[in-house]
Amino acid sequence: MRKNIVAYCCVAVLLTAFTACKGGNHSAFTINGTVTNPGSIKKIYLLQADSTAITVVDSTNLGEDGKFRFERSIPYANLFNLRIGSNLFDLIAKNGEDITFSTNLADVNHTYTIAGSEDSEKIQEFNKVNNVYNQQISKITEDYRSAAEKLGRESDSLINIYRPRLQKVLDSQSKAVLNFALNNKNSLAGFYAITALDQNKYEQQMVAYADDLQGKFADNPAVQGFIRQMAVVKPVSVGHQAPDFTTMGLDGKPVKLSDYKGKYVLLDFWASWCGPCRHENPNVVKQYAIYKSKGLNILGISLDVNKSAWQQAINQDKLTWNHASDLKNFDGPTERLYHINAIPSNFMIDPQGKIIAKNITGSDLEEFLNKTFNKPQ
Repeated sequence: MRKNIVAYCCVAVLLTAFTACKGGNHSAFTINGTVTNPGSIKKIYLLQADSTAITVVDSTNLGEDGKFRFERSIPYANLFNLRIGSNLFDLIAKNGEDITFSTNLADVNHTYTIAGSEDSEKIQEFNKVNNVYNQQISKITEDYRSAAEKLGRESDSLINIYRPRLQKVLDSQSKAVLNFALNNKNSLAGFYAITALDQNKYEQQMVAYADDLQGKFADNPAVQGFIRQMAVVKPVSVGHQAPDFTTMGLDGKPVKLSDYKGKYVLLDFWASWCGPCRHENPNVVKQYAIYKSKGLNILGISLDVNKSAWQQAINQDKLTWNHASDLKNFDGPTERLYHINAIPSNFMIDPQGKIIAKNITGSDLEEFLNKTFNKPQ
Protein backbone atom coordinates (compact mmCIF):
# COMPACT_ATOMS: atom_id res chain seq x y z
CA MET A 1 0.00 0.00 0.00
CA ARG A 2 2.80 2.38 0.91
CA LYS A 3 4.55 1.66 -2.40
CA ASN A 4 1.41 2.71 -4.31
CA ILE A 5 1.22 6.02 -2.44
CA VAL A 6 4.87 6.74 -3.14
CA ALA A 7 4.41 5.83 -6.79
CA TYR A 8 1.34 8.08 -7.03
CA CYS A 9 3.23 11.00 -5.47
CA CYS A 10 6.08 10.53 -7.93
CA VAL A 11 3.65 10.53 -10.86
CA ALA A 12 1.97 13.67 -9.48
CA VAL A 13 5.33 15.45 -9.21
CA LEU A 14 6.22 14.45 -12.77
CA LEU A 15 2.85 15.61 -14.07
CA THR A 16 3.22 18.93 -12.26
CA ALA A 17 6.67 19.41 -13.72
CA PHE A 18 5.44 18.46 -17.19
CA THR A 19 2.51 20.86 -16.94
CA ALA A 20 4.79 23.65 -15.79
CA CYS A 21 7.11 23.01 -18.74
CA LYS A 22 4.22 22.78 -21.16
CA GLY A 23 2.67 26.03 -19.92
CA GLY A 24 5.83 28.04 -20.48
CA ASN A 25 6.88 31.10 -18.46
CA HIS A 26 3.93 32.16 -16.32
CA SER A 27 5.70 35.37 -15.27
CA ALA A 28 5.74 36.70 -18.83
CA PHE A 29 4.00 36.42 -22.20
CA THR A 30 5.64 35.63 -25.50
CA ILE A 31 4.80 36.56 -29.07
CA ASN A 32 6.25 34.44 -31.85
CA GLY A 33 5.51 36.07 -35.16
CA THR A 34 5.95 35.52 -38.88
CA VAL A 35 5.87 38.28 -41.51
CA THR A 36 5.56 37.28 -45.14
CA ASN A 37 6.64 39.74 -47.85
CA PRO A 38 8.14 42.24 -45.37
CA GLY A 39 9.84 44.27 -48.07
CA SER A 40 12.38 46.65 -46.54
CA ILE A 41 11.09 46.26 -42.97
CA LYS A 42 13.85 45.20 -40.59
CA LYS A 43 12.40 46.02 -37.18
CA ILE A 44 9.17 45.21 -35.32
CA TYR A 45 7.88 47.37 -32.48
CA LEU A 46 5.68 46.44 -29.52
CA LEU A 47 3.45 49.25 -28.27
CA GLN A 48 1.49 49.27 -25.04
CA ALA A 49 -1.87 51.04 -25.17
CA ASP A 50 -2.58 52.40 -21.71
CA SER A 51 -5.62 54.51 -20.86
CA THR A 52 -3.74 57.76 -21.48
CA ALA A 53 -1.17 57.03 -24.19
CA ILE A 54 0.33 54.54 -26.60
CA THR A 55 4.04 54.01 -26.02
CA VAL A 56 6.74 51.85 -27.57
CA VAL A 57 7.85 49.38 -24.88
CA ASP A 58 10.04 47.02 -26.91
CA SER A 59 11.47 46.34 -30.35
CA THR A 60 13.18 43.46 -32.11
CA ASN A 61 14.87 42.73 -35.41
CA LEU A 62 12.98 40.81 -38.07
CA GLY A 63 14.94 37.72 -39.04
CA GLU A 64 15.83 36.85 -42.61
CA ASP A 65 13.24 34.07 -42.39
CA GLY A 66 10.54 36.63 -41.49
CA LYS A 67 10.43 35.51 -37.85
CA PHE A 68 10.41 37.68 -34.72
CA ARG A 69 9.87 37.15 -31.01
CA PHE A 70 8.95 39.19 -27.95
CA GLU A 71 8.96 38.13 -24.32
CA ARG A 72 7.67 40.55 -21.72
CA SER A 73 6.41 40.52 -18.15
CA ILE A 74 3.47 42.77 -17.27
CA PRO A 75 1.59 43.47 -14.02
CA TYR A 76 -1.84 43.02 -15.62
CA ALA A 77 -3.50 42.01 -18.89
CA ASN A 78 -3.39 44.91 -21.32
CA LEU A 79 -3.91 46.04 -24.89
CA PHE A 80 -0.84 46.05 -27.14
CA ASN A 81 -0.09 46.87 -30.76
CA LEU A 82 2.44 45.29 -33.06
CA ARG A 83 3.79 47.98 -35.38
CA ILE A 84 5.09 46.47 -38.58
CA GLY A 85 6.00 49.23 -40.99
CA SER A 86 2.98 51.53 -41.13
CA ASN A 87 0.60 48.79 -40.01
CA LEU A 88 -0.73 48.34 -36.47
CA PHE A 89 -2.09 45.01 -35.25
CA ASP A 90 -4.04 44.80 -31.98
CA LEU A 91 -3.65 42.12 -29.36
CA ILE A 92 -4.40 41.67 -25.67
CA ALA A 93 -1.74 39.86 -23.67
CA LYS A 94 -1.28 38.58 -20.14
CA ASN A 95 1.51 36.68 -18.42
CA GLY A 96 1.61 32.97 -19.21
CA GLU A 97 0.31 33.28 -22.77
CA ASP A 98 2.30 31.95 -25.73
CA ILE A 99 0.92 33.97 -28.63
CA THR A 100 1.55 33.18 -32.28
CA PHE A 101 1.04 35.82 -34.95
CA SER A 102 1.37 35.91 -38.72
CA THR A 103 0.59 38.35 -41.49
CA ASN A 104 1.33 38.91 -45.16
CA LEU A 105 2.21 42.55 -45.86
CA ALA A 106 1.31 42.04 -49.54
CA ASP A 107 -2.33 41.70 -48.40
CA VAL A 108 -3.96 45.11 -48.90
CA ASN A 109 -6.64 44.22 -46.32
CA HIS A 110 -3.95 43.79 -43.62
CA THR A 111 -5.46 40.52 -42.38
CA TYR A 112 -3.59 38.51 -39.79
CA THR A 113 -3.92 35.34 -37.76
CA ILE A 114 -3.39 35.13 -34.03
CA ALA A 115 -3.62 32.25 -31.55
CA GLY A 116 -2.75 31.49 -27.96
CA SER A 117 -4.74 34.38 -26.51
CA GLU A 118 -8.53 34.29 -26.34
CA ASP A 119 -8.75 38.03 -25.69
CA SER A 120 -6.55 38.73 -28.73
CA GLU A 121 -8.87 36.65 -30.88
CA LYS A 122 -11.79 38.64 -29.46
CA ILE A 123 -10.18 42.00 -30.21
CA GLN A 124 -9.52 40.76 -33.74
CA GLU A 125 -13.19 39.86 -34.03
CA PHE A 126 -14.09 43.36 -32.81
CA ASN A 127 -11.82 44.97 -35.38
CA LYS A 128 -13.43 42.94 -38.17
CA VAL A 129 -16.85 44.24 -37.12
CA ASN A 130 -15.52 47.80 -36.96
CA ASN A 131 -13.73 47.62 -40.29
CA VAL A 132 -16.91 46.70 -42.17
CA TYR A 133 -18.40 50.04 -41.15
CA ASN A 134 -15.14 51.97 -41.53
CA GLN A 135 -15.01 50.90 -45.17
CA GLN A 136 -18.57 52.16 -45.68
CA ILE A 137 -17.66 55.46 -43.99
CA SER A 138 -14.62 55.86 -46.24
CA LYS A 139 -16.75 55.19 -49.33
CA ILE A 140 -19.33 57.83 -48.35
CA THR A 141 -16.56 60.33 -47.62
CA GLU A 142 -14.89 59.65 -50.97
CA ASP A 143 -18.20 59.96 -52.81
CA TYR A 144 -18.88 63.31 -51.13
CA ARG A 145 -15.42 64.66 -52.00
CA SER A 146 -15.81 63.51 -55.59
CA ALA A 147 -19.22 65.19 -55.87
CA ALA A 148 -17.85 68.39 -54.34
CA GLU A 149 -14.92 68.41 -56.79
CA LYS A 150 -17.27 68.01 -59.76
CA LEU A 151 -19.40 70.86 -58.44
CA GLY A 152 -16.29 72.93 -57.81
CA ARG A 153 -17.21 73.69 -54.21
CA GLU A 154 -18.80 72.31 -51.08
CA SER A 155 -22.50 73.02 -50.70
CA ASP A 156 -25.29 72.61 -48.19
CA SER A 157 -27.27 70.58 -50.71
CA LEU A 158 -24.48 68.01 -50.97
CA ILE A 159 -24.05 67.92 -47.20
CA ASN A 160 -27.78 67.33 -46.82
CA ILE A 161 -27.48 64.33 -49.15
CA TYR A 162 -24.40 62.69 -47.66
CA ARG A 163 -24.72 63.55 -43.96
CA PRO A 164 -27.81 61.33 -43.40
CA ARG A 165 -26.06 58.45 -45.17
CA LEU A 166 -22.99 58.90 -42.99
CA GLN A 167 -25.05 59.19 -39.81
CA LYS A 168 -26.95 56.01 -40.64
CA VAL A 169 -23.70 54.04 -40.94
CA LEU A 170 -22.29 55.60 -37.77
CA ASP A 171 -25.45 54.65 -35.86
CA SER A 172 -25.27 51.09 -37.16
CA GLN A 173 -21.60 50.90 -36.24
CA SER A 174 -22.28 52.09 -32.68
CA LYS A 175 -25.05 49.53 -32.24
CA ALA A 176 -22.75 46.76 -33.49
CA VAL A 177 -19.98 47.89 -31.13
CA LEU A 178 -22.40 47.99 -28.20
CA ASN A 179 -23.70 44.52 -29.05
CA PHE A 180 -20.14 43.17 -29.17
CA ALA A 181 -19.35 44.72 -25.79
CA LEU A 182 -22.49 43.31 -24.17
CA ASN A 183 -21.72 39.84 -25.52
CA ASN A 184 -18.14 39.94 -24.20
CA LYS A 185 -18.39 41.35 -20.69
CA ASN A 186 -15.86 38.87 -19.35
CA SER A 187 -13.24 39.87 -21.91
CA LEU A 188 -11.03 42.94 -21.99
CA ALA A 189 -12.00 43.14 -25.66
CA GLY A 190 -15.55 43.95 -24.54
CA PHE A 191 -14.25 46.71 -22.27
CA TYR A 192 -12.19 48.29 -25.04
CA ALA A 193 -15.24 48.13 -27.31
CA ILE A 194 -17.55 49.93 -24.85
CA THR A 195 -15.00 52.71 -24.39
CA ALA A 196 -15.01 53.32 -28.16
CA LEU A 197 -18.61 54.54 -27.99
CA ASP A 198 -19.69 58.18 -27.85
CA GLN A 199 -20.44 58.80 -24.17
CA ASN A 200 -22.87 61.59 -25.02
CA LYS A 201 -25.11 59.10 -26.80
CA TYR A 202 -24.42 55.89 -24.88
CA GLU A 203 -23.79 57.06 -21.35
CA GLN A 204 -26.71 55.08 -19.91
CA GLN A 205 -25.39 51.84 -21.41
CA MET A 206 -21.82 52.67 -20.35
CA VAL A 207 -22.90 53.33 -16.76
CA ALA A 208 -24.70 49.96 -16.68
CA TYR A 209 -21.63 48.26 -18.19
CA ALA A 210 -19.41 49.78 -15.50
CA ASP A 211 -21.75 48.39 -12.85
CA ASP A 212 -21.33 44.92 -14.39
CA LEU A 213 -17.53 45.32 -14.33
CA GLN A 214 -17.46 45.66 -10.54
CA GLY A 215 -15.04 43.08 -9.17
CA LYS A 216 -13.54 42.28 -12.59
CA PHE A 217 -10.08 43.21 -13.89
CA ALA A 218 -9.26 44.70 -10.49
CA ASP A 219 -5.57 45.14 -11.39
CA ASN A 220 -6.18 46.97 -14.69
CA PRO A 221 -6.03 50.76 -14.14
CA ALA A 222 -7.91 51.56 -17.35
CA VAL A 223 -10.87 49.42 -16.31
CA GLN A 224 -10.88 50.77 -12.77
CA GLY A 225 -10.62 54.33 -14.08
CA PHE A 226 -13.63 53.72 -16.31
CA ILE A 227 -15.62 52.34 -13.37
CA ARG A 228 -14.79 55.43 -11.28
CA GLN A 229 -15.63 57.77 -14.17
CA MET A 230 -19.03 56.18 -14.69
CA ALA A 231 -19.72 56.26 -10.93
CA VAL A 232 -19.23 60.04 -11.03
CA VAL A 233 -21.70 60.65 -13.87
CA LYS A 234 -24.20 58.00 -12.75
CA PRO A 235 -26.27 60.37 -10.54
CA VAL A 236 -26.96 62.62 -13.56
CA SER A 237 -27.40 59.87 -16.15
CA VAL A 238 -30.64 58.83 -17.82
CA GLY A 239 -33.02 57.07 -15.45
CA HIS A 240 -31.95 58.94 -12.32
CA GLN A 241 -33.61 61.80 -10.44
CA ALA A 242 -32.24 65.15 -11.54
CA PRO A 243 -30.51 66.83 -8.57
CA ASP A 244 -32.11 70.08 -7.48
CA PHE A 245 -30.18 73.34 -7.55
CA THR A 246 -30.61 77.06 -7.02
CA THR A 247 -28.96 79.61 -9.28
CA MET A 248 -29.63 83.23 -10.29
CA GLY A 249 -32.00 84.20 -13.08
CA LEU A 250 -31.32 86.86 -15.66
CA ASP A 251 -33.39 89.23 -13.52
CA GLY A 252 -31.25 88.55 -10.45
CA LYS A 253 -33.87 86.43 -8.69
CA PRO A 254 -33.24 82.85 -7.48
CA VAL A 255 -34.22 80.04 -9.85
CA LYS A 256 -34.68 76.45 -8.67
CA LEU A 257 -35.08 73.28 -10.67
CA SER A 258 -37.84 72.33 -8.24
CA ASP A 259 -39.81 75.31 -9.60
CA TYR A 260 -40.53 73.03 -12.58
CA LYS A 261 -41.86 70.12 -10.56
CA GLY A 262 -44.70 68.37 -12.41
CA LYS A 263 -43.52 69.73 -15.79
CA TYR A 264 -41.29 68.68 -18.65
CA VAL A 265 -38.17 70.85 -18.65
CA LEU A 266 -35.11 70.88 -20.87
CA LEU A 267 -32.00 72.05 -19.00
CA ASP A 268 -29.89 73.63 -21.70
CA PHE A 269 -26.24 74.38 -20.79
CA TRP A 270 -24.74 76.84 -23.26
CA ALA A 271 -22.78 80.13 -23.56
CA SER A 272 -22.63 83.16 -25.80
CA TRP A 273 -19.03 82.31 -26.76
CA CYS A 274 -19.85 78.68 -27.70
CA GLY A 275 -20.07 78.34 -31.50
CA PRO A 276 -21.77 74.91 -31.54
CA CYS A 277 -24.30 76.18 -28.97
CA ARG A 278 -25.18 79.20 -31.09
CA HIS A 279 -25.44 76.95 -34.14
CA GLU A 280 -27.91 74.67 -32.32
CA ASN A 281 -30.02 77.53 -30.92
CA PRO A 282 -32.22 77.99 -34.04
CA ASN A 283 -33.22 74.32 -33.79
CA VAL A 284 -34.09 74.70 -30.11
CA VAL A 285 -36.10 77.85 -30.91
CA LYS A 286 -37.99 75.95 -33.62
CA GLN A 287 -38.78 73.01 -31.32
CA TYR A 288 -39.84 75.31 -28.48
CA ALA A 289 -42.30 77.08 -30.78
CA ILE A 290 -43.84 73.71 -31.70
CA TYR A 291 -44.00 72.09 -28.26
CA LYS A 292 -44.37 74.99 -25.80
CA SER A 293 -48.15 74.74 -25.93
CA LYS A 294 -47.90 70.97 -25.36
CA GLY A 295 -45.96 71.31 -22.13
CA LEU A 296 -42.30 71.84 -23.03
CA ASN A 297 -40.35 74.17 -20.74
CA ILE A 298 -36.73 75.20 -21.21
CA LEU A 299 -34.33 76.57 -18.63
CA GLY A 300 -31.16 77.90 -20.20
CA ILE A 301 -28.10 77.68 -17.95
CA SER A 302 -25.34 79.91 -19.29
CA LEU A 303 -21.64 79.39 -18.64
CA ASP A 304 -20.95 83.03 -19.41
CA VAL A 305 -19.02 85.23 -16.99
CA ASN A 306 -20.01 88.45 -18.75
CA LYS A 307 -23.67 89.21 -18.15
CA SER A 308 -23.97 91.72 -21.00
CA ALA A 309 -22.59 89.21 -23.54
CA TRP A 310 -25.04 86.62 -22.19
CA GLN A 311 -27.97 89.05 -22.52
CA GLN A 312 -26.90 90.08 -26.02
CA ALA A 313 -26.74 86.45 -27.23
CA ILE A 314 -30.22 85.77 -25.80
CA ASN A 315 -31.61 88.73 -27.74
CA GLN A 316 -29.75 87.93 -30.96
CA ASP A 317 -30.81 84.26 -30.99
CA LYS A 318 -34.39 85.07 -29.86
CA LEU A 319 -34.31 82.70 -26.90
CA THR A 320 -37.66 83.40 -25.28
CA TRP A 321 -37.53 80.86 -22.44
CA ASN A 322 -36.21 81.34 -18.90
CA HIS A 323 -32.50 81.86 -18.34
CA ALA A 324 -30.16 81.56 -15.36
CA SER A 325 -26.43 81.41 -14.68
CA ASP A 326 -23.79 81.10 -11.98
CA LEU A 327 -21.61 83.35 -14.20
CA LYS A 328 -18.61 81.14 -13.40
CA ASN A 329 -17.89 79.29 -16.62
CA PHE A 330 -17.41 75.54 -15.96
CA ASP A 331 -16.68 76.22 -12.28
CA GLY A 332 -20.19 77.17 -11.22
CA PRO A 333 -21.90 74.97 -8.61
CA THR A 334 -24.65 74.01 -11.07
CA GLU A 335 -22.10 72.99 -13.69
CA ARG A 336 -20.15 70.94 -11.16
CA LEU A 337 -23.33 69.31 -9.87
CA TYR A 338 -24.22 68.16 -13.38
CA HIS A 339 -20.60 67.37 -14.34
CA ILE A 340 -20.58 69.70 -17.32
CA ASN A 341 -17.20 69.51 -19.07
CA ALA A 342 -18.34 70.43 -22.60
CA ILE A 343 -21.17 72.40 -24.17
CA PRO A 344 -23.74 72.32 -25.63
CA SER A 345 -25.08 69.88 -23.07
CA ASN A 346 -28.67 69.29 -22.07
CA PHE A 347 -30.91 67.18 -19.86
CA MET A 348 -34.56 66.37 -20.53
CA ILE A 349 -36.43 65.96 -17.25
CA ASP A 350 -39.94 64.54 -16.94
CA PRO A 351 -42.74 65.73 -14.60
CA GLN A 352 -41.54 63.28 -11.91
CA GLY A 353 -38.10 64.90 -11.92
CA LYS A 354 -36.37 61.98 -13.67
CA ILE A 355 -33.77 62.46 -16.41
CA ILE A 356 -35.25 60.82 -19.51
CA ALA A 357 -32.78 62.01 -22.15
CA LYS A 358 -29.40 63.67 -22.28
CA ASN A 359 -27.36 65.59 -24.85
CA ILE A 360 -29.93 65.38 -27.63
CA THR A 361 -29.53 67.95 -30.41
CA GLY A 362 -30.51 68.45 -34.02
CA SER A 363 -32.77 65.79 -35.50
CA ASP A 364 -32.41 63.67 -32.35
CA LEU A 365 -34.03 66.43 -30.29
CA GLU A 366 -36.78 66.85 -32.87
CA GLU A 367 -37.49 63.11 -32.93
CA PHE A 368 -37.47 62.81 -29.13
CA LEU A 369 -39.88 65.71 -28.61
CA ASN A 370 -42.21 64.39 -31.30
CA LYS A 371 -42.36 60.97 -29.59
CA THR A 372 -42.78 62.54 -26.15
CA PHE A 373 -45.50 65.07 -26.88
CA ASN A 374 -47.33 63.37 -29.73
CA LYS A 375 -47.61 59.90 -28.21
CA PRO A 376 -51.13 58.42 -28.04
CA GLN A 377 -52.96 59.30 -24.82
